[in-house]
Parts: sequence; C-alpha cells; structure tokens
Amino acid sequence: MQRILIVEDEEVIRHSLCKLLERNGYKTVAANSIQDATGHHRLDEFSLIISDLRLPGAPGTDLIKLAGDIPVLIMTSYASLRSAVDTMKMGAVDYIPKPFDQKEVLTTVKRILSSRPLSREFRSPTHASRGMIGSSAAMKEVFNIIHKVAPTDATVLIHGETGTGKELAAKAIHNESGRAGNAIICVNCAAIPDTLIEAELFGHEKGSFTGATESRTGLVAAADGGTLFLDEIGELPMEAQARLLRVLQEGEIRPIGSVKSREVDVRLVAATHRNLQKLCHEGRFREDLFYRINVVNLNIPPLRRRGKDVLEIADFLLDKFCRKHGKPELELAPDAIQAITTYNWPGNIREMENSIQRAVILCDPGLPISHDLLGLNMALVEIDDTDSPPAETRSRKLLDGNTPEGLSLEDYFTRFVLENQDQMSETQLAKKLGISRKCLWERRQRLGIPRTRNAQPG
Repeated sequence: MQRILIVEDEEVIRHSLCKLLERNGYKTVAANSIQDATGHHRLDEFSLIISDLRLPGAPGTDLIKLAGDIPVLIMTSYASLRSAVDTMKMGAVDYIPKPFDQKEVLTTVKRILSSRPLSREFRSPTHASRGMIGSSAAMKEVFNIIHKVAPTDATVLIHGETGTGKELAAKAIHNESGRAGNAIICVNCAAIPDTLIEAELFGHEKGSFTGATESRTGLVAAADGGTLFLDEIGELPMEAQARLLRVLQEGEIRPIGSVKSREVDVRLVAATHRNLQKLCHEGRFREDLFYRINVVNLNIPPLRRRGKDVLEIADFLLDKFCRKHGKPELELAPDAIQAITTYNWPGNIREMENSIQRAVILCDPGLPISHDLLGLNMALVEIDDTDSPPAETRSRKLLDGNTPEGLSLEDYFTRFVLENQDQMSETQLAKKLGISRKCLWERRQRLGIPRTRNAQPG
C-alpha cells in the first residue's frame, strides 16, 4: 500500500484529507508542520508528500529539497496565484487549490503516483521550447509526443481550436529536430486568397500570369532543408493540394509557368481546427493528401481543459506585458483570479493574451488588477451542479458537529461561511476565502446559504 504524508496545520482539512485518501486505498500519516514531519518520520519512506504552502515555522516548499526524489504536492489558495506558480518553478510536482475538490485531489494523486518514474522529468512548468507552458496531464502528453516525433522527419498533423498555440507546437517540433539550424516557414493558408496561394507556396516564372512581372521563389523552396508549417491546411484549394502532394511524394516542386522541377527537402507540419476526414467525404479535401499528412497526430487541448495551466499562463503573460508596457510588477486581485480560473476562454490563449494586456494597460499604479479590467463575459462560465446535494441537506450535514470524511470545494465553502458568518463581516469572509464580496454573494445565492440575523454587517 502506498504511503502518503500530509503536512497541514488545520485539523479539519488534515483529518478530512486523511479520511478521503484512506477510503481510496492509500495509507496516510499526518503532521502539522515541517518540524513535526521531519522530527517523527523519514521522508523517503513515503510515495508522496502533500503539504500546505503556508505552515507555522517553515513554508511547505521547504519540503521539496528535504524530500529529494519524493514528489511534493502543494496545497494553496486561489488567492495566491504567484505563490502557486512559484511552487512549480521550485520543483513541486503539482499543486491543488484550497478549498479542495475531492475528485480533483484523487485524480491528481493517482496521476502522480502512477507516473512516479517520470515525476522528475516534469518538475518544470515549461517542457517544450519557445514559450509552451503547462504542467497538466494533457500538456505532458503533448510534450511527450513532441519529444518523440521531433527527431524524425515524419509529417505531423496538429489539431486544436483557434488560439490554442498550434504554431508554438510546430516551432517546438522544429527546434528539437535536426533541422533546427535551418528556417521554419509558417504559412496561414486561410489568410492568402485562393488566386494567390499557389504562387505564394510554389513560386512562379515571369509572365506566367497577369501581374507576374518577375520570377519569384515560393515559400516551399524557402523552407528547403528546414520545416514548412501550414496552418489551417483545410483551407487549401484543390489545385494547391495536388501540388503539395507532389512535394510530399516526389520531393520536388515546379513553379507556375516553369517546365523544370527542382528538388526540395522539406519537413511538413500541418495544423487545422477542422475535421479533415469530413472534408474528404464532402470532396473538399484530397483523400490521398490526407493520408500523407496524417502520420502523427498531435492534439492541443483547449485552455478550458488544461486545469491549473491557466494560472501559469496568466502569470507568464502578466510578467510579459508588464515588461512590454514599462509597468511595475502587477498582481491579480482575488476576484480576477477567480474569473480567470472559471472563465471558459473560447478564444483560448490568444484571448487570454488580449485580456491580460488590456488589464495591464488600464490598471492604475499601485493597485492590483481587478476582474472588471479583464473585460470577460462571465456568462460563459460553466457551472456543473449535477452531483451536488441540495444546499439544505449539505448545510445540515456540515453543522451536525461531525468532521466530514472528505470536503469538496463547495462543502468547504459552505462549512466555512456557516461557522464564521456570525463573527465575521462579509468583507472579512470574502478576504479569508480569497474571493470578492460580489463572488461571495453569488455563491451564497447558488448554494442556498442564507445570512443569519446575527451576521456581521459589511
């Protein structure tokens, strides 16, 4: 049985986490501080250490060095974005938010323990080159495929929604390949008119068509010895598809209007957000070309499916745009962090870039970035309450005086509010939970938590 050390100074959370893990087949040992943990236990006897970030005495991140090869999972609040990202940079294998969701805890623990031999490989949040950021399971799979396919000359077909970073993935493949010393030529097929795409890609001779006043080398020839990245390849017209197929099959191109072909050595990486097989059935994409480019598939997950990567990317972009616009180091207010982590990001990373840059420009000096500066339409937040018990039932359960065996995110929120609202104001409650007063009010309404008559105003 795998042993897990839990270092947490809050008794309710410590007891709840132990019970949750023990019910799911793990053996747990608890400590209330790093001194307590190291004074009574050998850290190398555990398969995993779960520690709160803020502990009495030394912080939980000190366990990262003390634990050696034992993975350390850090617990932190949503209100500590920079601290959460810093823990990853210091070597934490992952982090989970407090209040925690028990399903997320179990999924994270299972993933860490099942990939224990790989835990050191993924200690840094950035694993592929040129700005690809992520430590989620989905992105680790992306990085693994990149590392495996990059040294080969295999054609790669990248799938992903608009704004997910398909071009970054293509550049990562190029930079890890033997062609890194040569050029990578990036072409957005949707941005070039159909009447010009063939001439742009394959070149043309002088006088081959109206307006061709001189010969011109195409982009495919410019990528000779390197990599050609064709974004939105599904937008290529059929004539251009036929010419591209010849490049892949014969390794040669013939410019428009020329009777001579020339050899080229090009590695193709293509990307699309469309279903190419469906386009083949509709007669809008050549089936033989599809089979030629569909050698290795790389699926880039949308931002809403990347979990905690959202925080890492937001922190990276915040630093980037503060430097770009000459701003002092800015921080995100708790309500902005709440918005970033719950928003669906239909435009993915490109939309987040625009949102963070807008907030950096509009933010007043000396103040944190509030959620209203991000300009997000929070109607695009998905809330899944299908597995949640009624609020009245949950409230009675949490007030019956017994410590629950596993606190979900909403259970912990409900318990905290019900136990503290008579002694604390709404402002104090919101600050302790790391959210805005507006968010506190909205959660009260959604979870059915009434304010008592004795509750403190404000």
